[in-house]
Amino acid sequence: MVLRPVWKLKQTQIDHGLKILHHLRVSVQTQRVCQSHALASNPDTFNWNYEPNNLHQARKSFDGIPKRDVSECNKLLFEYSRNNLNQEAINLFLEMHGSDVHIDGSTLSSILKVCGCLFDQILGKQIHSHCVKSGLEADVSVGTSLVDMYMKTNGVEDGKKVFDKMPERNVVSWTSLLAGYTQNGLADFAMERFCQMQTEGIKPNPFTFASVLAASAAKCMVEEGIQVHNQVIKLGFESTTFVGNSLINMYSKSGLIRDASAVFEDMKNRDAVSWNGMIAGFVLNGFELEALQLFYRMRLAGVKLTQLIFVTVIKLCANIKELAFAKQLHCRVLKNGFGYDLNITTALMVAYSKCGEMIGALDLFSTMYGVHNVVSWTAIICGFLQNGDTKQAADLFCKMSREGVRPNHFTYSTILAAFPAVSPFQIHAQVIKANYENLPSVGTALLDAYTKLGNIQEATAIFEMINDKDIVAWSAMLAGYAQTGDSDRAIKLFCKMQKDGQKPNEFTFSSVVNACAGPTAPTEQGKQLHGSLIKFGLEKAICVSSSLVTMYAKRGNIENALKVFRRQVERDLVSWNSMISGYAQHGYGKKALEIFEEMQNQGLELDGITLIGVISACTHAGLVDEGEKYFNLMVKEHGIIPKMEHYACMVDLYSRAGKLEKAMDHIKGMPFPAGATVWRTLLGACRVYLNLELGKVAAENLIALEPQDSAAYVLLSNIYAAAGQWEERAKVRKLMDERKVKKEAGYSWIELKNKTHSFMARDRSHPLSDHIYAKLEELTTRLKNAGHRPDTNFVLHDLEEEHKEAILSQHSERLAIAFGLISTPPGTPLQIVKNLRVCGDCHTVIKLISVIEGREIVVRDSNRFHHFKDGSCSCGDYW
Repeated sequence: MVLRPVWKLKQTQIDHGLKILHHLRVSVQTQRVCQSHALASNPDTFNWNYEPNNLHQARKSFDGIPKRDVSECNKLLFEYSRNNLNQEAINLFLEMHGSDVHIDGSTLSSILKVCGCLFDQILGKQIHSHCVKSGLEADVSVGTSLVDMYMKTNGVEDGKKVFDKMPERNVVSWTSLLAGYTQNGLADFAMERFCQMQTEGIKPNPFTFASVLAASAAKCMVEEGIQVHNQVIKLGFESTTFVGNSLINMYSKSGLIRDASAVFEDMKNRDAVSWNGMIAGFVLNGFELEALQLFYRMRLAGVKLTQLIFVTVIKLCANIKELAFAKQLHCRVLKNGFGYDLNITTALMVAYSKCGEMIGALDLFSTMYGVHNVVSWTAIICGFLQNGDTKQAADLFCKMSREGVRPNHFTYSTILAAFPAVSPFQIHAQVIKANYENLPSVGTALLDAYTKLGNIQEATAIFEMINDKDIVAWSAMLAGYAQTGDSDRAIKLFCKMQKDGQKPNEFTFSSVVNACAGPTAPTEQGKQLHGSLIKFGLEKAICVSSSLVTMYAKRGNIENALKVFRRQVERDLVSWNSMISGYAQHGYGKKALEIFEEMQNQGLELDGITLIGVISACTHAGLVDEGEKYFNLMVKEHGIIPKMEHYACMVDLYSRAGKLEKAMDHIKGMPFPAGATVWRTLLGACRVYLNLELGKVAAENLIALEPQDSAAYVLLSNIYAAAGQWEERAKVRKLMDERKVKKEAGYSWIELKNKTHSFMARDRSHPLSDHIYAKLEELTTRLKNAGHRPDTNFVLHDLEEEHKEAILSQHSERLAIAFGLISTPPGTPLQIVKNLRVCGDCHTVIKLISVIEGREIVVRDSNRFHHFKDGSCSCGDYW
């Protein structure tokens, strides 16, 4: 039902509504008539005592007055509203309306306050109509109460209209409007109206400043908040306790914790709110130690512990995972009689959950049976998710729905992390039904869930639907593009974000830098982002610097990766792992192990990714004994259970060293069936070492696991070709055709002036192909003069030797290098990327080109980086 504006309702409709409410309560009035007659003989016995515990007696005395005037009614009505006895206030108002008592502005102001407290806009609109009929709408007190009522019942536009029509407005009227804007999330409007108020010559009072400071805190409007603080000092309100509390809140939420602390220390009169606000500020800004110290000071000062303080300090325990202190606070909570406070119990549940004490959290949850709300349900679900029990979290989510508790947007955002125990598609349907899809928190969780499923198209569609995208939503979408290697869309989205006025933070930069680490990303883009990071002052943020280390390592610039690594003030595990893996991929196995030793000397805890990097370093450097040592170290000393990736690294270690039988023994000793990566690794080594028997075994297993993977067929056919078994090779190729398996085409690319140039073998599609082939002929002549003889064993076709040599000279990597040589000044380093493994002859040729042309050439193939310089390669011819 859509309510019409109150000033368009007919008075007959309003009176009818009031009569309905009046008749619903007529029995109450009838009971009180008897009491009135009993006291009629002695009206002077009515004694006003407005203590909350004595209001019942006051009402009895009031009922004994045979003829009441409006002042007596208003006194009791005011006391009811002041003590939140809202139903009693409504009953009294209906009695007044149904009697001959004249209703005045004070009556209406009091009952409008009650309507606001009860969130009853329907009754409020009816009272509004009565105000219009009686001509009291113009009364400043009534008008102010109307504004307050509408603002408290989400009627912002109606409240604004009432305010704008008021013929006279005082500071209380303005403060009600400002507070209403702030309460409804319209902080910008509150600040605008605050300026207008002063322009009209209205002097703010302490309550006004409290409302405006709350608006500044809500939107982190630091400059505006500081200006308001100056006015507070100028008008001498800084000594007012609740204004000081508002300043602490504003500075804390704006990240200016030192300023908040200065306000707190200067306060002469602090109440429990002051202490709680300052402790909460420290917690909010990550100053846990300072929060604990202040709590200790508060206890020494003898400040009584309130529910809010308990909630704040318990939250502190959750943040620092201080289980023992949380248990002490739990005991104190019970001692103080707050054991059934829902907020405190929920905070304790969160603390126990974050400390891994899920039994204690579940016990607390069980004690709340029958009084659970959506917050407590969400807290326990989140707790199980944080502790890795997705199934229990999913079961609780279903139970929550069965018990009739409707999930809110926080619940949906939380449960979406329970994949695969919960289907994102089912949750998405519920989210649409609840109309939460456009909220940033839910939308971000949804797009993250779809990204993890690899459905980047659906994630993008959800992102576009989110209203008022916050920095978290932007960062999540960028992370999605980075995860799928779509650097172009990531960079475009990053530029769009800045155009839309959203300032990037360290997590945004981390995501887009990770996107630039992909092999197809423009090289210069990563460097430009690094410059932007320095401009924004975020280079030293640990997540950003770690991403930079990874990006430079993956983009072939291991020197810059090391520079960023050494400049890091503090390093996380990602930094160390990136540097170790980077050195391994670039062929600097010994340097990788040096970094690993340095990491161990600092006492850092290793993880499975660290050991993959270390074993890979040993693999690329041919350090078999060291690789075995570190694998055993991982299991025996660090308690890391080897996964498929670790066994694949060990198979690679043995295979590259030519120890194929040992690699096969390792596969047989695995505690689970070997995956495709393991068999592909062994098959590749069989091709290099021409082991036909093991190659057949590896190929059969790989084809069984991935029948559409061309690598198995191609490698096996190459083994047959290298062995001269052309008929067997033809059978494999025929099998590929029958199964419609497409061989991955080999191609290489080079980036020059932010443009990528791609080449396939014997490619003549490039506009400069004539110049490229002319350069190749020149290089071929110079190579022969340098003593190079092509190794035609790498041409796996039954052709004449001369034709094989021509094919070798036109491999895609050589075309890319020739183009780089004719397109850049002498001495300029070149960086080439190839999607397949570099062949042995090309590897030899590129070493010679680095001498002939005086160039440093970096080639990234499907396995690793090769740094060619002065006739040698960083891999030591071991790849």
